[in-house]
Amino acid sequence: MNALAPLVMSPLTAVYGAVVRSRRILYERGTFRRSKLAAPVISVGNITTGGTGKTPMVLWLASWLAQSGRKVCILTRGYRRRNAERLTIVSDGQEVCAGPDDAGDEPFLLATKLLGIASVISNADRKTAGDLAIEKFGTDTFILDDGFQHLQLNRDFDIVTIDATNPWGSGSLLPLGRLREPITSLSRADCIVLTRTHQVEEYKSILTHIAKASGGRPVLISRMQTRGYTRVVTGRTEREVPEVPLAAFCGIGNSKAFFQQVESEVGKDLVMKRAFSDHHSYSLKDIAMLVDEAKQQGAHSLVTTEKDAVKLTGFEFGLPCYALAIEIVIDDVQSLTNQIRDFVPGLT
Repeated sequence: MNALAPLVMSPLTAVYGAVVRSRRILYERGTFRRSKLAAPVISVGNITTGGTGKTPMVLWLASWLAQSGRKVCILTRGYRRRNAERLTIVSDGQEVCAGPDDAGDEPFLLATKLLGIASVISNADRKTAGDLAIEKFGTDTFILDDGFQHLQLNRDFDIVTIDATNPWGSGSLLPLGRLREPITSLSRADCIVLTRTHQVEEYKSILTHIAKASGGRPVLISRMQTRGYTRVVTGRTEREVPEVPLAAFCGIGNSKAFFQQVESEVGKDLVMKRAFSDHHSYSLKDIAMLVDEAKQQGAHSLVTTEKDAVKLTGFEFGLPCYALAIEIVIDDVQSLTNQIRDFVPGLT
């Protein structure tokens, strides 16, 4: 950020903050009405832009709910998808019904990883999508993806994920910083999950800050665990282990955490790191540039994220390209499941 940026951004940040506060107050007073679905809703969200481990949290939650006997549907907007105002059934729970362009990269990833576990619908109007899921799929439990700021829909339980590697996004609201709303908004959460704690030297100071800002809401500690690597090829994937030296690239909210995760797994520094904007749509030119640069740096393989990989299956690579598969590991998972059971009726 250049020296003039704070001068330009600060007034915009003040306006943004006023709008956020006014909107929240209008919902709290009932001036803006909240819709309610005829089934429990669990929201998973954050207070900063970029990657906070929200998608692994949704994957874990959907799997746990399904194992508990629930018929789960994930409601999501589908950021940067084609025809963003159209209701798109990404998955009916048994079959993927839309590609990443129509679904959005994250909803498509959720759909492919949760076959037999949960349905996924992309739509800006979550109430309409939820009503459809109840009628069409018999859904009895919803996960509201990226739902903390979606005040239009009532929820039974609010989970907020905070990334230990960058918890407060520079401490300023958008657009000067990365905060979507003030830190004190954590008081609306029912539970807070601190993610990527394995990538920081200490996190006690973060816990202290969370306790103060949230009014003592429950906080759970978690980390990201590597499940393996999947080779990205045209139209299909294969299980393989990448050959080092490695070059890495991604288009996610927290590229630094991804690169650090890969380096910790292979035990060696990456010979090349390239970060694109979040939800980047790759072109032939991008792929050619990545492969050429990786070869120049002596890389034998490329590695990216699963979210990026769903948009890469149609490309040919001059080097083996792999997706790093991760999952969230929650230290006191029993505490979380007990809390959810307290708020969501009918869970076994």
